[in-house]
Amino acid sequence: MDAKKFSDRLIKTIVSFFYLGHIPFIPGTFGSLGGIIVYYLVKGNLSAYLWAIGILLFLSLLLGGKAEQIYRKKDANYIVIDEVLGMLLALLFLPYDIKLVVIAFVLFRALDALKPYPCGWVQNLKGSLGVVGDDIVAGIYTNIIIQIALRLASFRAS
Repeated sequence: MDAKKFSDRLIKTIVSFFYLGHIPFIPGTFGSLGGIIVYYLVKGNLSAYLWAIGILLFLSLLLGGKAEQIYRKKDANYIVIDEVLGMLLALLFLPYDIKLVVIAFVLFRALDALKPYPCGWVQNLKGSLGVVGDDIVAGIYTNIIIQIALRLASFRAS
């Protein structure tokens, strides 16, 4: 195998999050589930959690634009590393509770699909930032909404 084919295959493996993005239906949803798997692997260790976010952000920004060239499509469905990252951002600093994980998953998927401002605008940027930016914003929006809801619920309970 020549170096170009190996490089392209490695990029596809990373951006599709070990080929979750190649599942023929709802690949973004499976990418988000990949984020939940990473969440469960690192949830008890804040340092590991932040490292996972940093590594995924770095790889997304480094490889997202290259993956678009390989797949010959803007933000190709196969690219789901951004959903993995978005899910981790959605769950960052939330208390561990399976109900919150489910709520975050559903809310993140809805926001990722609806593209509230500036998600749609960011997605239209060229290259890697356009690939990953909308999922970063959707993940942050999800986290903020849940954090506010938790504080309101806590305030009402007291």
